[in-house]
Amino acid sequence: MPIRNRPVAILLAITLSACVLSGCGTINEKLSAGMGDYVPQWLGGLPADAPPRPGTPKYDEWMKERDRQRLEPAPPADTTNPQASSRPSGSNPAH
Repeated sequence: MPIRNRPVAILLAITLSACVLSGCGTINEKLSAGMGDYVPQWLGGLPADAPPRPGTPKYDEWMKERDRQRLEPAPPADTTNPQASSRPSGSNPAH
């Protein structure tokens, strides 16, 4: 028995498609979060210099290294060309 009311059939098809697609997004939040690590950068994945995820051993090592670098003294400023960093005389910034 064919469906005689075409708008009802279209509405039913759209509703069914929406339900199926919404289920795909909520399959497993851990699966979807982990899959982002495997997407290449050129396809929109994580950049090469992104920090590791929290809760992993690499993250703890990264945080220790970051703290170590933070506590190191800053390298001395380059004083070979003092005119390179100064503004030209007579120029006033417009703040």
